[in-house]
Amino acid sequence: MPLTYLALGDSYTIGESVPAEGRWPVQLAATLRDEGVPLADPAIIATTGWTTDELSAAMDGAVFAPPYDLVSLLIGVNNQYRGRDVDEYRGEFRRLLGRAVALAADRVDRALVLSIPDWGVTPFAHDSGRDIARIAAELDAYNTAAREETLRLGAHWVDITPISRRHPNLLADDGLHPSAAQYSLWAGAALPAVRTMLAAAPAA
Repeated sequence: MPLTYLALGDSYTIGESVPAEGRWPVQLAATLRDEGVPLADPAIIATTGWTTDELSAAMDGAVFAPPYDLVSLLIGVNNQYRGRDVDEYRGEFRRLLGRAVALAADRVDRALVLSIPDWGVTPFAHDSGRDIARIAAELDAYNTAAREETLRLGAHWVDITPISRRHPNLLADDGLHPSAAQYSLWAGAALPAVRTMLAAAPAA
């Protein structure tokens, strides 16, 4: 019986401007299958542009098939882009993470959170006229909040922000979103944690 995977997020999870097989959750699942772990391709609840509250509203209307063996969450860049308060983000992120854990049969060890990448290094950001240093600082504050909430709960945290900053040229044709090659690096960063997560005994 294949292990089930639910991926929650925004453009970075749905893989804006890359083919479906290039999305990082799909690449992650494919790599694990190559290693003999029977992880199905993810069910994805994600849309480009979503903020935390918009993801939550979409989840209210979604049909789920829990329990999932793995649930990932990557959300917040659009909160920052729209200038929302980091404390507001923290509260909404905390609630989303709680919902993610519930969908994994309340197994916090099956919840995976990825940090928000830094879109400020992209040509889109440079052409926008926005303050690049401020984008980085605000995203660092968002990621600090998400990391604290993730570790407080005991879920798994994977920091892919440094990858986005080291590889500003690994982008899709839109000059903003990551390419499949960058998503491959994200999947590789998540792989050790997910191997450990899925090696744990299944829920009773």
